[in-house]
Amino acid sequence: MDKKTFKIITLGCKVNQYESVFLEETFLNNGWHQVDNQEKADLVIVNTCIVTQKAGHQSRQEIRKVIRENHNGLVAAIGCYAQVYPDELLRIDGVSVIAGNIAKGRLANILCKTDEIHDKRILSGDFKPNMPFEFLPIKGFSKRSRPFLKIQDGCQNYCTYCIVPFARGPYRSLPPDKVLIMIEALAKKGYQEITLTGIHLGKYGIDLPGNLSLNKLIRIIIREKIPVRIRLSSLDPHEIDSDLIEMVAAEKYLCRYFHISLQSGDDKILKRMNRKYTLSHFEKLVNNIYSLIPHAAIGADIMAGFPGEDHLAHNNACSFIQELPLSYLHVFPFSARPGTPAASFKQQVEHSVIKKRAFELRELSKRKKTCFYNTCLNNIFEVIPEGWYQKKKKIMRGLTDNYLPVLFTTDHKLENCLLPVKIEKIEKDMIIGSPVI
Repeated sequence: MDKKTFKIITLGCKVNQYESVFLEETFLNNGWHQVDNQEKADLVIVNTCIVTQKAGHQSRQEIRKVIRENHNGLVAAIGCYAQVYPDELLRIDGVSVIAGNIAKGRLANILCKTDEIHDKRILSGDFKPNMPFEFLPIKGFSKRSRPFLKIQDGCQNYCTYCIVPFARGPYRSLPPDKVLIMIEALAKKGYQEITLTGIHLGKYGIDLPGNLSLNKLIRIIIREKIPVRIRLSSLDPHEIDSDLIEMVAAEKYLCRYFHISLQSGDDKILKRMNRKYTLSHFEKLVNNIYSLIPHAAIGADIMAGFPGEDHLAHNNACSFIQELPLSYLHVFPFSARPGTPAASFKQQVEHSVIKKRAFELRELSKRKKTCFYNTCLNNIFEVIPEGWYQKKKKIMRGLTDNYLPVLFTTDHKLENCLLPVKIEKIEKDMIIGSPVI
């Protein structure tokens, strides 16, 4: 009997990517065969995202594309879209399984035991107060040299533009002993770097006994001396304190990397967004990081065109960002998400204006990135090789702890190692280095 085949298409965040790996491993462990995206499969899973209206549109597009290309297979729409708007997915002809985030842990085992592959299934449920973190252990990341490790889930910030609290539920954290088990297991597999991630990573431990926090978890990890460097994913400004900055400055196993959620460069807009900090706090934070760790990558999320953002507010944001030692920006055009307060706010900004402002912010990001790259010239950084950039020319690509994408020449493919590389020049936004032997 031929093995049943499957493939998983993942949209959205690092947490979604981690959960897709868990599903992938579960299907493989149950004897299924994974096929490439271009091939047809008995089962196609689309792990959806709805963080913005555009993300929701892309999720629906991907589902419809899969249905067109996979006539005889089962199509499962899962994740955030299925959690919040299952009725919308029900209206798409060809979707056979709808499963929210609560069902992800048991989804693969349920489908693996399905005798009739075209059975209609809806797997849903509501989040409960004080519900525990669902531990989804993985053995590795088949398509990444630097795996993600989900240690936190849920958000209760209720920013006025965001639907995520409804898609992900209350704060839940993976206990420290299980975090260590996963880090040790991945390190033994040969991985040299692990990114700790969550829906609201800075709230790690708030639901656990013992007055735990992200800082305390990091100290526990450092104490174990596991030979792997740790990268932290996005944090809010008020969740990065001097203790964390000093740990990153002192510990070689902590990546010199801070991705901070700014969202707006205007205090009035931050208040409308229901964000919990001010520009003054953000400015002090970034300058403090830079003074202690000059080569740290400091990135920021910024949204263009939030309702009420006039030309003055946008220009002030650009000036504010320009004066800070930021390394790059992650720019989001505002996209009204039905079901959020901001979708019905007055003073909505025209789409063409949002597009223009997003472009200006991305151009500013390019300039900041080039400036940051230049500060790193003639310095040596440890690079994790990530694969061939040009195999015939023996050029590999890799990433430093401070998020520099480096190209370097080597006689053979390198994997699962830390390679000292000297940064020599920058050519058309590419960083060129040479291994230090």
